[in-house]
Amino acid sequence: MPVGDDPASWGPLSHAVFQLARAHRAHAADLLRRHGLHPGQELVLMQLFQQDSQTQGALLDAAGLDHSTLSRSLTRMEAAGLVRRSVSPTDRRALVVSLTAKGKRLREPLREVWTELERTTSAGLTPAERDELIRSLAGLRQAIVERPRGAGVPDLQRRAPVRRV
Repeated sequence: MPVGDDPASWGPLSHAVFQLARAHRAHAADLLRRHGLHPGQELVLMQLFQQDSQTQGALLDAAGLDHSTLSRSLTRMEAAGLVRRSVSPTDRRALVVSLTAKGKRLREPLREVWTELERTTSAGLTPAERDELIRSLAGLRQAIVERPRGAGVPDLQRRAPVRRV
């Protein structure tokens, strides 16, 4: 791997992945903004579309967000009238997150956003190239998730189960 004066040459694959992630997130943010959403909120809504009325802990695990990001997103979403939080009837320590009627109405607009994001992201690729890229990206992700643990390096993908209080 060549190492030169240009920081991008220190890790060209990592640099390319970073640039792609940044561009993808910016495009997604633009599409979501049209519906009054912030990036990450669509992931919470998508989980609730699959199964409404989940505990905050279950959403935390399913959406792959960290605790503070999820908490901030839910506060914004609740203020916007998209979700409501209530104490679980079976566990007074747990909060249950449910879609409101307004939140439920975002199902089709979010499907359209996700479809547009997919179309833009795969523009210029043949179906075979797209499938190969998906396999390659899954392999890259697996290599990162299954890397040896580093001392003191946080790992959100393999975090130990957290006791919910």
